[in-house]
Amino acid sequence: MSKISKFFKGGGSAASKGRGAPSPQEALARLRETEEMLSKKQEYLETRIERELAAARQHGTKNKRAALQALKRKKRYEKQLSQIDGTLSTIEFQREALENSHTNTEVLKNMGYAAQAMKKVHENMDLNKIDDLMQDITEQQDVAQEISDAISNRAAFGDEFDE
Repeated sequence: MSKISKFFKGGGSAASKGRGAPSPQEALARLRETEEMLSKKQEYLETRIERELAAARQHGTKNKRAALQALKRKKRYEKQLSQIDGTLSTIEFQREALENSHTNTEVLKNMGYAAQAMKKVHENMDLNKIDDLMQDITEQQDVAQEISDAISNRAAFGDEFDE
């Protein structure tokens, strides 16, 4: 099979065939690489625009044809630059959406783990046992308070004399 037909029929690498969708980290890395590549292309086009503008000024009225050609190239570069700006905006939006989706997925996964942990902690608890325990604690606190009150009352040796 020719290289072109493999390309159009999805003849990619063995790793991409067997796995399916890429992981969020892989997709984010590729989006960042694309952003970097487009940023470099932007810088290149900006310098080319400046160079063509300088060439147009240099030729000025002396060589109108060369000046017009320089201005046409400048306009073409500006059009490419605006297309790259739009593409970059789209890629940034997609990257941010993917990052947010990945964050939401991780949060949801962690909340699920926490819910399972809470379920495991609570599976050995019975509400009736808890009510009984709380009543026992309340009774013991009342007994402790009575003992504390009895100890803290002044002993009335001799004050209460029975005639």
